Amino acid sequence: MLCQVDRAFIMSAMDFLDKLNPGQRKAVTAQDGPVLVVAGPGSGKTRVLTQRIVYLIANQGVRPWQILAVTFTNKAAKEMGERVKAIINEQAIEGMMIGTFHSICARILRRESEHLPLESNFVIFDSDDQQSLVKSIIREMNLNEKLYRASSVHAAISRAKNDLIFPDDYPINTYRDEVVKRVYTEYQKRLIASNAVDFDDILVYTARLLEENPVVRDKYAQRFRHVLVDEFQDTNLAQYALVKHLASHHKNIFCVGDPDQSIYAWRGADYRNIRRFEQDFPDAQTVLLEQNYRSRQNILDVAMGVIDRAQNRRKKRLFSDRGAGEKIFFYEARDDFGEASFVVDTIAQLVASGEFEPKDCAVMYRTNAMSRLIEEAFLQARLPYKLVGAQRFYGRREVKDVIAFLRLVHNPSDEAALGRVINIPPRGIGEKTLTTLHMVARQNNVSAGAILLDLARGAESPHYKSFTGRAAIPLSDFGGLLSNWIAYSKTETVPELFDRILRDVNYKEYIVDDNSEESLDRWENVQELKRLAMEYSTRTMDEFLENVALVADQDTITDSNAPTLLTLHAAKGLEYSVVFIVGLDDGMIPHSRSFDEPEQMEEERRLFYVGITRAKDRLYLLRAIQRGGRGMAEETYPSRFIDDIPSDLLVGKTRTGRSIRGAPLDTKWSLPSSGKPATVSSAQYKAGTRIRHAMWGEGIVLDSRMQDGDEIVDVVFESVGIKRLAASLANLQII
Repeated sequence: MLCQVDRAFIMSAMDFLDKLNPGQRKAVTAQDGPVLVVAGPGSGKTRVLTQRIVYLIANQGVRPWQILAVTFTNKAAKEMGERVKAIINEQAIEGMMIGTFHSICARILRRESEHLPLESNFVIFDSDDQQSLVKSIIREMNLNEKLYRASSVHAAISRAKNDLIFPDDYPINTYRDEVVKRVYTEYQKRLIASNAVDFDDILVYTARLLEENPVVRDKYAQRFRHVLVDEFQDTNLAQYALVKHLASHHKNIFCVGDPDQSIYAWRGADYRNIRRFEQDFPDAQTVLLEQNYRSRQNILDVAMGVIDRAQNRRKKRLFSDRGAGEKIFFYEARDDFGEASFVVDTIAQLVASGEFEPKDCAVMYRTNAMSRLIEEAFLQARLPYKLVGAQRFYGRREVKDVIAFLRLVHNPSDEAALGRVINIPPRGIGEKTLTTLHMVARQNNVSAGAILLDLARGAESPHYKSFTGRAAIPLSDFGGLLSNWIAYSKTETVPELFDRILRDVNYKEYIVDDNSEESLDRWENVQELKRLAMEYSTRTMDEFLENVALVADQDTITDSNAPTLLTLHAAKGLEYSVVFIVGLDDGMIPHSRSFDEPEQMEEERRLFYVGITRAKDRLYLLRAIQRGGRGMAEETYPSRFIDDIPSDLLVGKTRTGRSIRGAPLDTKWSLPSSGKPATVSSAQYKAGTRIRHAMWGEGIVLDSRMQDGDEIVDVVFESVGIKRLAASLANLQII
């Protein structure tokens, strides 16, 4: 039982409330019932969530085990837990559940496995495992792999799961839909046969369990008197259904989010869940958090200029007590090489001046492909950098190998793990032998792992004769190793088992075979994984494997003192003193895929807004007049979002050396004038006009408008799709 909270503690907690601003205090002390907190960037939403938990325990008498707090990353969950512990002693919050959607749902599923087609020791297939399984099904069905790529089919399956659509209910409108349904059906069968789930299943199984089993639903809904949800705008339909079910008894659901920061539609996130919340809970209290503690006011004003043009949004006005700060620097480079050089030179100057540390700086871009030239610029300058999102730690081959060994020990039915490590290091078990192993398993209606364990008995196994002598011996040897590891796992800790497996298979010798720098780096990755395993010396293998399976990119960012390179999507939730946003050309920001999709264009606007609001003190916006594409330079046009920024907030230079909107700024990075493009007096290209371009051939004009003394023409080319061109530069011929 929770000991009584003493008076001193209550007073201490209430003193802390005095430090909150009016909006934060209103949210923290809100009465029971549904509450929607619309929190602007940098408005202290984590603080609000933390203080809400403290307030419920200290002031409202809520028991810790009656509180469920859901976040999107392990990092956020850990931070929230530590903040609560800093105010309330650890014993006083025992039993409180704080975690990600996936970790909490995985915990529920293991407890309620009797209601599932799974055993409680199910494993979680990572992205590679999922892709591999879909690919094998496509091949077995003799489908055209070019027409039905595994990544595309799996994405369709994932979207269906996010929308709580199961194989039997998968809608068929085209032949492709029929094929996806067949693959989806078999995919789920294979997962169940492997006693495995994918990431989507963790949510879907839980949502379905709570929907269809009133006893289980009531058990958790009655337990969790208060349900708190972070980053509510990033939830998908399955996640929304989950929190609705979990809050169905007490109706105390506290959601914090910002629809202006909804940028993950491609992952299934649905910002309309905020509207669903307001419809499902019409009596909900709504609290706006508008005071920003992160950014200077000029940065916020730029952000508001961009986001205020968004459609169908709740208006809010961000303000800061940190002062106006410097104006935003806009730089228009001659080409993308110049853009990259400007970024590196400017960071070097800021660091040399002593104003900022390298780690204070971040370079953000729309797509990963844009990092190449920036990386090269850093390398040429011999300056270090951190790259986020490219070859994640948990995606590295050696890391996946070791995790697969541990997964196989934990669950010998894990086919993906078995297939990965059965011949690592090479032990003479080829594809033909592996195929035979699976065939024997199917004939005996057991897993391949079960056959392998039985083969550990050697010739005494009834399955031994199913293999040639050359194949049976290595299978028997590996089965013996697996059997020993399973036995060791009953008594040894995670790091002890980790070491034993690597020692038994001589894994270090396997990857450090040439003593090269690359191989040594790979072994260091294994050692880093070992350091993580050490944190689980007193915890279970279940917990360790769930952690490595569910970890996000942002959770693995290192603390080295170097500038960070990352996409705008990856920047969500982060902050930096100095932010560079590159690629502010139409077609890049916003991305060309959004031109004909109003919903996507709105998300592109929100994405730019998110990038802007990562900046604390300095913001640099960059574009290039020309970019390399298909081996040759292409003319670009400034992002339409730049026009939404108040003109008095920008300073900088174009390629011509003329100042942008603000006062002239003398800078060594200004490029020499190459002359202004010729002006055009009136529009000559009307919608529907057929034209010819020297590079892209024939096309049809979609739209045309005059801007800054030039005609801006949107053209759809059969060869390259839609392009936005300046008539004075494009040399278009009417045909």
